[in-house]
Amino acid sequence: MRRRSLSPALAAALAAALTVGVATAPAQAAPGVAVSRAAEPGDTIKFTGFDTVKPSSDPLALTDAPRDLNVTYTHNGQTRTLEEYLGRAAQGLVVLDGDKIVKEWYSGGTSKDTQFQSWSMSKSFTSAAFGIALEEGRIGSLEDTVGRYLPELASSPFGDVTLRDLLRMSSGINWNEVVDAPLMQAQVIAGVSTLSVAARTSRGWAPGSRFNYSGINTAVLAAVLAKATGVPYHRYIEDKLWGPAGMADTVDIANDRNGHSLGYCCYHAGVRDYARFGLLMLNDGRAKGRQVVPASWVSASVAPSGVVPDYGLHWWIDGTEGYYASGLAGQIIYVSVKHRVVIAKSTLVSLDESDTLAAMRAIAAEVARTR
Repeated sequence: MRRRSLSPALAAALAAALTVGVATAPAQAAPGVAVSRAAEPGDTIKFTGFDTVKPSSDPLALTDAPRDLNVTYTHNGQTRTLEEYLGRAAQGLVVLDGDKIVKEWYSGGTSKDTQFQSWSMSKSFTSAAFGIALEEGRIGSLEDTVGRYLPELASSPFGDVTLRDLLRMSSGINWNEVVDAPLMQAQVIAGVSTLSVAARTSRGWAPGSRFNYSGINTAVLAAVLAKATGVPYHRYIEDKLWGPAGMADTVDIANDRNGHSLGYCCYHAGVRDYARFGLLMLNDGRAKGRQVVPASWVSASVAPSGVVPDYGLHWWIDGTEGYYASGLAGQIIYVSVKHRVVIAKSTLVSLDESDTLAAMRAIAAEVARTR
């Protein structure tokens, strides 16, 4: 059994801090758009149930090819280095130039065998699986409503919300992530299903009219995926994404103990496998000569969704530089389209996201310079 990097005691301490929480906004958020991201459903998790997903029978090989990277960048008027950044902002880091690991770094007793908490990076995995199901015809259209797949939510505020609006975080559900997410997690811990929580939400504004980052949207998406495919969420991830993408180790995926994977948070996996996911996306959904995620879905996922310019379909967009999956406390899978570099970082330290993005851009540029 692989060791998770977040102990129950530390999780409880983190949960207590995050229940009080400070709201933060992503770098480059559209003017006037408030985005609460500090307290998500997984932030107060006390390890509910988990389903274990098996690794690929034929993992995607990554070659150790360490390279001296002289990374410096400026943030808030201060010049910083890669070593300084890692010392205060990371427990695990993998940098890929193609299938070559040019930088790998761990601290605090962690290693390539450590399972790190994804927090909300899992939302991007849910998106990729959704694209596969759409290509397979399991999902009819992104304009389908939630009620078509989940009759139990048909009369709820989610009933007439389209799948597209769930994916782009514009469901219209009245949800404050800082307040409501910890409350939902407390209910899940007490044995309430995520769908029961969804059924009791209210409509705040017209679907599609406003961006509002809400973990409950992804919880509903995960349930739609399971219902549409006829396969439990975690099993679909294993069969269609984790295995075909060539992941080398297991991933534990949290559930609500009522048969529903959370979807919005809480994968536990190695940093190398997080990097493999980024590489899959950089390669337009292909791995080991096989199309795993439709290329059209990859393109759609990382393009502005029409509500705000820096969010696609469960992926954050870093202008013309690239895109990234983001999780609480500084977790990131950064895909530099500009330099064709992938960076995966896990940490317990929450930082200003603009600092992390500046570091990611500088790392990618240095990898490109030293080719």
